[in-house]
Amino acid sequence: MPKTASVPVSLPKSSFAIIFGVSLVTAMGNTGMISVLPAIGRSIGIPDFLVAGVFSLSALLWAGSSPYWARTSDRYGRKPLMLVGLTGFAISMAACALVVSAGLHKLAAPMVIFVLFLFARALFGLFGAASNPATQAYVAEHTPVAERTTAMSSLAGAFGLGTVIGPFLAPLFILPFIGLAGPMAMFSLIAISMLVVVWKLLPESQHMPVQPVKMAPTMDAKADAEGRETPMWRDPRLKPFLIYGFIVAVCQTAQGQTLGFLIIDKLGKSPTEAQGFIAIAMMFGAMAGLLSQWGIIRMFEMTPRQLLRWGVAVAALGNLIVAFQPSYAAVVAGYAISSLGFGLARPGFTAGSSLAVGMHEQARAAGAIAAVNGVNVVLAPLFVLLYERIHAAPFVLNMVMMLAMLVYAFQNKQLANADPKPATQADSAMATLEKSDEGSL
Repeated sequence: MPKTASVPVSLPKSSFAIIFGVSLVTAMGNTGMISVLPAIGRSIGIPDFLVAGVFSLSALLWAGSSPYWARTSDRYGRKPLMLVGLTGFAISMAACALVVSAGLHKLAAPMVIFVLFLFARALFGLFGAASNPATQAYVAEHTPVAERTTAMSSLAGAFGLGTVIGPFLAPLFILPFIGLAGPMAMFSLIAISMLVVVWKLLPESQHMPVQPVKMAPTMDAKADAEGRETPMWRDPRLKPFLIYGFIVAVCQTAQGQTLGFLIIDKLGKSPTEAQGFIAIAMMFGAMAGLLSQWGIIRMFEMTPRQLLRWGVAVAALGNLIVAFQPSYAAVVAGYAISSLGFGLARPGFTAGSSLAVGMHEQARAAGAIAAVNGVNVVLAPLFVLLYERIHAAPFVLNMVMMLAMLVYAFQNKQLANADPKPATQADSAMATLEKSDEGSL
């Protein structure tokens, strides 16, 4: 039977606040962990590139499981998947805290601790990935197309705010009786608190997807000859956004995971002594990201097309400054400028991909974006290895990749036509959806 379009209703502020909180807690814990990882690795004796590799297995599992969780949220609803994601995050953080504590007390060899840390973190990649496509789909289902860019940038602001709070709280959670394992233990407790809030207070989405049934190919879902839907990463409507998003995510992750080592080496301090300086730099970067998502995007009513272009241009400039920085202050300034650019680019490809597909495909599109945001972490150890040989090299490479994405944003038709006219944003967004329904975007 044919599918009928549903008109999104405005998302209640209380529900959005809870959705925002889910993303905030995850971002806060992850960036808080990233900020202490260099100190943890060097205190335990784990090589720098393996410290960055702690996220690799988790990232692969995240990328592989995100599409599955997206389909599952279509079947069972958005709220249950948020609960699964928060539970996985809390358990993973608690396990990481136990492993790090064992390493700091020399209860096992550094490489044994690394392997245990890898698997403890992998729990997040396997189960924590459930919440991301569910939150994006929940917001999209309750947001008219004319407001989609603003809504997505506000949700992305949760990531930005989390990256401010996480590195700020992490040093405060380094307590005498637990040391560098403290931040992960506390973030686990915070996640459990958020899980209770979602369970008790968040209503299920009013746009509950129907059970999947076999049907003839629809106009807005690409299908093969047997009527099976094409995987989102092969869908020509989304593929350019996924390519762009992958490269942007690679560069942002590489810069974030290399920054701590750069600051430790530049200051010549012990890992623990340098932790406060690392946190300050990450906080300035996070505040710049918030400025872009909560200030610049709203002030100038920027569309996805503009975000895709300005984001990578500004990020390229920031990486150039970090690459040839003369001082710690210059490192902080360059990282902040880069974060400002990434804060523009990420909502650009997230909102652009959301507008490129039909309403009933929002979870699958969000799952594809989540997979892209996860798998990029696998490349981070390569950037750290590059840093060990030439300190400026990872940031120069980032700059080159961002400039390449700037050219791509101008030349690719899907990216170049992503909601091009701010004055008629509602009409343009609707036109984008109509084109996707015809499979001709």
